[in-house]
Amino acid sequence: MEKNSKNAPDFATSRRSLLKGSAALSGIALAASAVPMPVSAGERGTAAMGSKAEEKLVWSACTVNCHSRCPLRMHVQDGVIKYVETDNLGDDVYGDFHQVRACARGRSMRRRVYNPDRLKYPMKRVGKRGEGKFKRISWDEAFTEIADNLQRIIAEHGNESLYLPFATGTLGATVAASYPPPRSISSRFMNSIGGCLGHHGTYSYSQIFEAIPFMYGSNAGNSPTDIENSKLVVYFGNNPAETRMSGGGVTYLVQQAMERSNARMIMVDPRYNDTASGREGEWVPIRPGTDAAFVEGMAYVMITENLVDQAFLDTYCVGYDEKTLPASAKPNAHYKAYILGEGDDHTAKTPEWAAKITAIPKETIIRLAREIATTKPAYICQGWGPQRHANGEQAARAIAMLACLTGNVGINGGNSGSREGFYSIPFVRLPVGENPIKAKIPIFMWTDAVVRGAEMTALKDGLKGAEKLNKPIKFILNYAGNCIVNQHSDINRTLAILQDESQCEMLVVIDNHMTSTAKCADILLPDCTTSEQADFCMDGSAGNMGYVIFADQAIEPQFECKPVYDILAGIAEKMGKKEVFTEGRSQEEWLRYLYQQTQEKNPLFQDISFEEFRQRGIIKQQDPSGHMVAFKKFRQDPVANPLTTPSGKIEVYSERLAKIAESWELAEGDIISPLPIYARAVEGFDDPLTEKYPLQLVGFHFKSRVHSTYANVDVLDQASLQSLWINPIDAEKRGIKHNEMVRIFNDRGETRVMANVTPRILPGVIAMGEGAWYTPDGQRVDQNGSFNVLTTQRPSPLSKGNPQHTNLVEVARVGGE
Repeated sequence: MEKNSKNAPDFATSRRSLLKGSAALSGIALAASAVPMPVSAGERGTAAMGSKAEEKLVWSACTVNCHSRCPLRMHVQDGVIKYVETDNLGDDVYGDFHQVRACARGRSMRRRVYNPDRLKYPMKRVGKRGEGKFKRISWDEAFTEIADNLQRIIAEHGNESLYLPFATGTLGATVAASYPPPRSISSRFMNSIGGCLGHHGTYSYSQIFEAIPFMYGSNAGNSPTDIENSKLVVYFGNNPAETRMSGGGVTYLVQQAMERSNARMIMVDPRYNDTASGREGEWVPIRPGTDAAFVEGMAYVMITENLVDQAFLDTYCVGYDEKTLPASAKPNAHYKAYILGEGDDHTAKTPEWAAKITAIPKETIIRLAREIATTKPAYICQGWGPQRHANGEQAARAIAMLACLTGNVGINGGNSGSREGFYSIPFVRLPVGENPIKAKIPIFMWTDAVVRGAEMTALKDGLKGAEKLNKPIKFILNYAGNCIVNQHSDINRTLAILQDESQCEMLVVIDNHMTSTAKCADILLPDCTTSEQADFCMDGSAGNMGYVIFADQAIEPQFECKPVYDILAGIAEKMGKKEVFTEGRSQEEWLRYLYQQTQEKNPLFQDISFEEFRQRGIIKQQDPSGHMVAFKKFRQDPVANPLTTPSGKIEVYSERLAKIAESWELAEGDIISPLPIYARAVEGFDDPLTEKYPLQLVGFHFKSRVHSTYANVDVLDQASLQSLWINPIDAEKRGIKHNEMVRIFNDRGETRVMANVTPRILPGVIAMGEGAWYTPDGQRVDQNGSFNVLTTQRPSPLSKGNPQHTNLVEVARVGGE
């Protein structure tokens, strides 16, 4: 997303940030000493003798992948975390250094640190891969075995056969970051030994991040705080109340911004989600994967009733109509012709046409088209759910097109149609060096790169940086991630690939807990949690306020756990690359060095020392421009401030996509178009496979975990039980009652979970929270509602991204037919 962080903060703003935190901090220190501490029987005995250890208050952080990065304040006594609090510096109103309050997940961090699943010492696999059978080994044995295998595999297959999978268990950190590659400690390690196969995209947003830049040149969006200037909020599958629900997330900001503006909310989603619940003006239930058709039905109304912002389309866009259509395009290849049925398909995208596809009544489509076109400014925003489909790139561009049709781009209170933007504070991070291997596979296609790597090409498989791969993946280093098994699609196929040891020859896992992925490791190494090491954490999503956390070491490492920095340094030493990797610095020394570099480049930090920052715990700064407004300068003067697209304008018709559509080898049913059009999806609502599997299955982010992180925390699991959302109409057809155990199945697998019979989901659609840990019986039938037992590994057409919301399944009572 576009950020304003390049703007240097002025000195007055910097001083105000620091003083605000300093004044509040002294209050914390006084208040903390008066908090009664729960103690064990042994501690009570010690206290009675007058030798109770003094309590320490240590700032730490939750660094999981919800995009918030919330501060935690650890109360430590006798080397043990007794309880966890969150930020209370600043005010409870955004716009004045508001508190960044962790949600229940972050506040349960103590239960992650002291979890029964905690990995305690290095282990080596003794059973078949995936059985979870290990023997204990020493650190020296682990380092030696990994180094020896790396050297052998590099000698036999080259560095292109080494791979780092998508892993976001430690996100936003400076030294111990697991993602993205330009900030990843594991990337630094790989680059120090000659590099590895790269990847592009993410599981979360490959489709939208690939597609939207063909229109705008970037994925920038207005900050959620800018909703205070809006009259209407139109959300397509955007659900911050469950995805970003902390004080650093979007929920808090949206709620307060809507209270200030009194804007009406329209929520377009198959599920009546928690963001909408009780706050929306209208819920518009829609069939999954049909958002583009809904936009096109509204576009027909806007065009035929002369409601489009023609001046905006003429001035800022390319390819809306004949006037701005590129010379290379065929006649009538523009968007307006397509909507009116004058293009190649000769089909007018009327509300009646859209209603048959979306299940939204034509009267609703007409009414909403008129409201969205005539209510300005309108904050049109999509979450990442609509693009996580088999036709996700088309859906993402279509929703952005709605913002263009209504002229809401580049203004306060409007938006680009992309997800919310945010402001972050510039901070120097650990350098990772340069990867000599230029080839990058789509991140979702790593299983393909294991089984047919040497066959993968740029034109067929979305490879970047090279025309083709030379070698399949032979070695995987997985740090702080569960995407090898749990978060990757079609778990049963993935396990079958991993269990063939002639393909991927070694899988090393570095993690805190015995996850589904950890059970497949050849060598399993116990990492420290954030509470057991020091690091800087940033990149939280707090709208128009950025912040950086000094996540200090609260306790000593448990058992034989080591920080990932020391683990990778140990392997590098065995390979004769320790000095290249560490540059002679410890993790603490790197933190001091990076902070010094940051002080030299960012005035915000110049007046506060490393030790003062460590004591303070968090530094906040507001966006100097007030609110992030995407493409504001372009809107003000498109000639002086062109976009980074080839034309410098918003490309409704993309010549680049037209060339890709002509040259790529696409699977049957896949569509890449120069226009943001609706494309039918394989395993969509009208696929012939519905005769066998009639229900569309989608996933959603679950409040009791962040993807699969926190899934093993008992109190969170009990507070929000995993279940299958199913409409009463669909449940009655199958004789399913509320809270009854059901089986969800298709040709890829089967999982079992409790039924939540509710009218909060569209008939014909079912939904399950993603991230529950894969827990199979002896027949590979999952017993825990693990979503990815049922999802496909067929990628989307353009980005070759994750289509995990496009699935056809059937549901039945356990014990029934």
